[in-house]
Amino acid sequence: MNTSRFSRWAVAACIVVACTGPAFAQQKPYAPVVGQEGKDVVWVPTPQATVEKMLDVAQVTQQDFVMDLGSGDGRNIVAAAKRGARALGVEYNADMVELARSSAEREGVADKAKFVQGDMYEADISQATVLALFLLPENLDKLAPKFLALAPGTRIVVNQFWIEGWDADETQRAEGDCGAWCNVLLIVVPARVAGTWRLPAGELRLAQRYQTVSGTLAAGGNELQVSGGRLRGDHITFVAGGITYAGRVRGERMEGVGGGWSATRVSAGE
Repeated sequence: MNTSRFSRWAVAACIVVACTGPAFAQQKPYAPVVGQEGKDVVWVPTPQATVEKMLDVAQVTQQDFVMDLGSGDGRNIVAAAKRGARALGVEYNADMVELARSSAEREGVADKAKFVQGDMYEADISQATVLALFLLPENLDKLAPKFLALAPGTRIVVNQFWIEGWDADETQRAEGDCGAWCNVLLIVVPARVAGTWRLPAGELRLAQRYQTVSGTLAAGGNELQVSGGRLRGDHITFVAGGITYAGRVRGERMEGVGGGWSATRVSAGE
């Protein structure tokens, strides 16, 4: 055996093993697959055309704090940050969180677009002025109590799906390359007005289902039905006895447009 030739071969073999062993292995970057299973939903990204339409419909500005629950690769949050808004995504998959952070860095908005790993059902959303979401109806139903607890006027903008029985305040359609995911729905969190209110004209009893209001007005010995009652944020309109009431809800008071009427709540309803 030619020992010098064997030595050269052995050295070369050692170099190959050292450079391709586990310590030197090239780790492939994380790449999510459409339809992959998550904790609560499968991952299907919102088309970018729809993302931009959602933010347009919600009228996102630099004054907003935008949140996304189940934020995936972070595209909603990054797009909001590029409009100057502060934005936070909550995502259970730690790999997705890192992917989203990398995207924010790449787009130059890491100072505004933040991501945390966590359970969307446990997230504190109380400070959000806008929620930009793409979730299934069953996820949204579970989150409904948290949505209703948000400050009146908070905008919730969603891709395609929303809560049954809670009508969208606006529905628009994205244009361009959005495939099957083009429908954008805007919901404005309504003030809570259920209960009994005292008006100069009499006693107003209101029931509420999301932004729809019904009830009666007891005035002058008559019980008048409330019709056409609707809320958009803290703005309320309803008709009773042929008179249209329009005003704003300020906690336990309602003030008519132009000061034409006012009401004070004397007891809360469900």
